[in-house]
Amino acid sequence: MYKSIHTKLKLNNKQKTLLAQHAGYSRWCYNWGLSLWNAAYIDGYKPNARKLREVFTNHTKPLYPWMKNLSSRVYQYAFMNLGEAFKRFFQGLSKYPRFKKKGKSDSFTIDNCGKTIELNGWSHKLPFIGMIRTYEPIEVSTKKITISRQAGSWYLSCSYEFDPDTTPKKTDVVGVDLGVKTLATLSDGKVFESVRAYQKFEAKLSRLQYLNRHKDLGSANGRAAQRKIARLHRKVANIRQDALHKLTTYLAKNHGSVVIEDLNVSGMLANHKLAKIS
Repeated sequence: MYKSIHTKLKLNNKQKTLLAQHAGYSRWCYNWGLSLWNAAYIDGYKPNARKLREVFTNHTKPLYPWMKNLSSRVYQYAFMNLGEAFKRFFQGLSKYPRFKKKGKSDSFTIDNCGKTIELNGWSHKLPFIGMIRTYEPIEVSTKKITISRQAGSWYLSCSYEFDPDTTPKKTDVVGVDLGVKTLATLSDGKVFESVRAYQKFEAKLSRLQYLNRHKDLGSANGRAAQRKIARLHRKVANIRQDALHKLTTYLAKNHGSVVIEDLNVSGMLANHKLAKIS
């Protein structure tokens, strides 16, 4: 079985600049490939990620010397992601791929050219990136890692194979009643209260957005205000995610089978009045 890790990185300014350069490299290649894909399709060709990568490697990359200073694995994964995006589009699972924007979902993926990447302790040596530190110790072996920026902070994500340990179950079967005012109510009477994360920070968020109303777009003050708003949104999302992790962990460790009602919770949360409760 596979398990995933998503953890925050502890970086200095030089490391942040290096990661931002690699994320920009990935974004540049993705947008370049999407633009060429669109043009080729209009001209009657049938492009794919492999052909785009060959054209980029042989003809486009030599024109940009700055790309030699960054990991070549970044652009290869950028084209793989573009090909996967089109595959999901043709299968009807997602919308048509769009161009990436700087500062929005910045990320890149690297590997060790087929070798295993060992993450040991608090400090880790990554291919081409060098030594980085995390806020928590990690002991895993993985094939590739993805580094992303969220609300001004950088995070490391990876998946690894592990042998699951079975735990004795207190109850064979449990029913779960999902709700909005309460997160979940179990058939044995246990209730998981809603964290109401948005309600707790709604006034602070409103204040930050009010102070940001007259900031010049793209200015230093405007970017600083946007980072504060993004961090607060991220905090709300983390509180909600933590509550869900605690609920699912409790269910998995203590119950053999979980039965959940067929309730359209996402549809209920589309109502802005109900969404504030969660």
